[in-house]
Amino acid sequence: MATVNLSDYKPLQINDAGSFRIGIVVSEWNDFVTYNLRDGALEVLKKEGVKEDNIKVFKVPGAFELNYASMQLCKEGIFDAVIAIGCVIRGETPHFDYVCSAVAQGIKDCNILTDVPTIFCLLTDDNKEQSIARSGGDLGNKGIEAAVTALQMIDFKKKLNAKLGQIGF
Repeated sequence: MATVNLSDYKPLQINDAGSFRIGIVVSEWNDFVTYNLRDGALEVLKKEGVKEDNIKVFKVPGAFELNYASMQLCKEGIFDAVIAIGCVIRGETPHFDYVCSAVAQGIKDCNILTDVPTIFCLLTDDNKEQSIARSGGDLGNKGIEAAVTALQMIDFKKKLNAKLGQIGF
């Protein structure tokens, strides 16, 4: 378990972030956590210069539905990255394990089956206190980290495509 704040935001200074188009899928389940993650992500994207009109937020009922919505956004081909935001808190049954595993696999599938970086921002905590600590509390905000990752992956893809273009690929 992380015991330090890993979400200290340092500006990325990406030159063309204003042109980036980002889809955010947010689970309404555990919205006391997921909305904080969403807000952290939105704050960073705007600070980095992504135009508000280029950011689209879509709500889904639960974490399991993140897979379907994220894949649909990837298939549309209009987003440079998709951020999947959710929170699953361990309960008394194996349901937690099945949902967490399925969402991880689904987001992985988006990344390998489409050309759109899809960012995994699913908190998988043992209790509410851990989720609160990671969604704007003592341990930072994983939504911030997800936004930074999305920007870095878009930048990576653009630089890679430019380099491949230079060598004739």
